[in-house]
Formats: sequence, structure tokens, C-alpha cells
Amino acid sequence: MSKPTDPVVIRVWNGDPDDVFALFPTDPADIYGHLCTSYQHVGQHSAADYTLCIRKSRPATRREAAPLLTELRRVGYRPRVLQRASRRHHDQRLSATAAIDKAARGVA
Repeated sequence: MSKPTDPVVIRVWNGDPDDVFALFPTDPADIYGHLCTSYQHVGQHSAADYTLCIRKSRPATRREAAPLLTELRRVGYRPRVLQRASRRHHDQRLSATAAIDKAARGVA
């Protein structure tokens, strides 16, 4: 059975065309699900405010995204590139935090 794909939004920070980053809208980076996981060449994994990152960046071109996608595959991701996350993606992130919280509290 193959690993499911990872929804990812690839962006470039405004004003810095070399600063490409990935947002994983379904992966929580905090206990509340407000922040998603992000990834950059330098620093690698981090927490990110999805809305703020979208506002402060632009979509990466295929050429800009290619090296980061290669790196993501090398570290074990199966990226499925999105232009933007949908409400469903954000809901999945919130559901994941609820499931983690229940498991941590031992609630069935």
C-alpha cells in the first residue's frame, strides 16, 4: 500500500525570488490547529500562519518550485501541489489536532 499524497502549496516570499517555501495546509504545527507545517531549504520544518504567508508571498513558478519539490521527495513527502488550500484542507488540519488531543488524553 502506498503512502497517501501530501497536499502542498509552494510559494515565494514577496521581494525575494530565491526564497521558496512550502505550506502543508492539512498538517498542524500547534496544538490548536491554527498553524500549519511549512518547509524551506534553510531551516526546513517550521510552523506557519497560512493566511499571513499567502498574503506576503506569490505562487511559485514550476521552475522555482522544482528544487524544493525534489528536496521534499527526498525527505519522504509525496507532494500534491495545490494553488491554494480549500476549506476542507483547513478542516482536516483542525480534525487532526482534535484526534491528537483525544489520544493524548486517552479519550476514545
